[in-house]
Amino acid sequence: MNIEENIEIAGFKTDIISIQETLETLDKIKNNCCDGCVIQLLNAKGIAGRKHIEHGITHAINAFKRKENLANDLGIEICIRTSAQRQISKALEILGLKEGNMDICVVMINCPDYFLDELSVIFDRDDSVLEKDQLILTELYDISEKELDIFCIEDILIDKTSALIVEM
Repeated sequence: MNIEENIEIAGFKTDIISIQETLETLDKIKNNCCDGCVIQLLNAKGIAGRKHIEHGITHAINAFKRKENLANDLGIEICIRTSAQRQISKALEILGLKEGNMDICVVMINCPDYFLDELSVIFDRDDSVLEKDQLILTELYDISEKELDIFCIEDILIDKTSALIVEM
């Protein structure tokens, strides 16, 4: 797998009526304008800022380069690494799409510049969704008050992501 470092992260708001239809629409757009690009939609509520998602992306790419990936798909590997989970199902519980109003973090690797415009046709661009919500994050990741007294939530989640590598 040839992974270049052309990475973009964007935030969007949307109302997902059907996860399947949303993914099919995304695949149609991707197939019309991208060859070999990776697009991963994540629940932005589970992201503790840009540093957190960038850390997860870096670890996912490195896992593929070292052939230590847990998933066969780079997008799913990003979900696993960013959520600091070893199981895909648990990673998707935290960062997967849900039906209804949703804040989405979109990760694009090796996509053409105009792909963001294509996404803006189906989602409403809003990078503010990438800002962390400590209350939601502490519940999603089961982070204790004791941990929060010592470290900021972003560092806790980055540490959990890094610990996933050590476990392997």
